[in-house]
Amino acid sequence: QVQLVESGGGLVQAGGSLRLSCAASGSIFSINAMSWYRQAPGQQRELVAAITSVGSTNYADSVKGRFTISRDNAKNTVHLQMISLKPEDTAVYYCNAVLRRTTFTGLNAYWGQGTQVTVSS
Repeated sequence: QVQLVESGGGLVQAGGSLRLSCAASGSIFSINAMSWYRQAPGQQRELVAAITSVGSTNYADSVKGRFTISRDNAKNTVHLQMISLKPEDTAVYYCNAVLRRTTFTGLNAYWGQGTQVTVSS
């Protein structure tokens, strides 16, 4: 069993900051990429930021320069530091991890339950 648990969402005014965290636990051999996605009401889920096991990062154009993704491989955690938040950043944010549960299994993707981020204008 693998669990991804997000924390850190909430309500913030435009221009404010939030830090999201996601901890992966359970039967995990290794984690490849860890990512944050978001889904606003009536919208498709979209990639916000991703980070590989060696620290290479990728960001959606809409968050470049405002969001920073980081991870702690020893703790199987990933964080998303968000600054200069805008009302259009309002969404449910989901953590995603692509991992192997054992040396013999392939890569599979797992999702957290999501955490709400609301940015008021």
